[in-house]
Amino acid sequence: MAGPLLQAWGLGAALQSRAALRPLGLLAPPCREVAGPGPGSGSGEAALEENPFYGKYRHKIQELRRSSPDVFESRMEKRNEVKKQPVGYSNQGEFVRCMEEKAEGLGTRTSKGGFTKDKTLDSILNVEMVKEKSAEEIKQIWNQYFSAKDTVYAVIPAEKFDLTWKRAQKCPSFLYALPRKEGYEFFVGQWSGTELHFTSLINIQTQGDTAPSQLVLYHYPELQKEKGIVLMTAEMDSKFLVVHEAQCLANQVQLFYATDRSETYELVETFNHRSSEFKYMSVIAELEQSGLGRELRPGQVSDKS
Repeated sequence: MAGPLLQAWGLGAALQSRAALRPLGLLAPPCREVAGPGPGSGSGEAALEENPFYGKYRHKIQELRRSSPDVFESRMEKRNEVKKQPVGYSNQGEFVRCMEEKAEGLGTRTSKGGFTKDKTLDSILNVEMVKEKSAEEIKQIWNQYFSAKDTVYAVIPAEKFDLTWKRAQKCPSFLYALPRKEGYEFFVGQWSGTELHFTSLINIQTQGDTAPSQLVLYHYPELQKEKGIVLMTAEMDSKFLVVHEAQCLANQVQLFYATDRSETYELVETFNHRSSEFKYMSVIAELEQSGLGRELRPGQVSDKS
């Protein structure tokens, strides 16, 4: 079943009671260590294998070790050299710079993992023809087209996208938490033009600036002025994400970038501009409070049927 952004661009006002926070599987940025899950965590390769999400990336890690042993050992040494921070804190300065360098190459590097490079709106629908239709008719066409596809899509009100876009210019990256059975897996979202690229932290940690995107959100503002809407769709690497997981990440863009709540957006500003003050546990708290991702929790009853 396809996965439109059922909750995005219109979150319900009722807030869910916060479940017990389970910060398991917190992953380290490529340049600066985030506090681990608790006592007994090892270092280097052994610590990496203890990560609950290691199995999903084992093949890539082993491939790097075989093909570039020097690079592999260098990255493991960086992990050993880093002094761990108190739980709930992470110095993200170097990490943000790494992500900015990665973003600079997104527009020129050939897309990996089957993603479409320079994916245009014209490649999806006849823009000139739909300009004759109303915003509601275009919305129906867009939703009908993607309803049979396993992907994430949305029709975003112009004012919501305008707020998101202005903030993305000032704060192009952020750390998102995806609920998992083991706890939370962190993904970095990095804007490159109107594309938003997501990559897991462990993927960045093991592959550095060559880490491929695992989810890309494509935003099309061509109809924003005339029709008051921005069209969005996505491509994802199905080896790492399913539609509901990609939808949860996409919903969080609205939660953190299009919010009217100053305390929520302040997390994005802190991550980008006051990195030493950033608390990744605050991201989890906001996610739990919003109720997003409940369907990804084992034993939770989903609102979708």
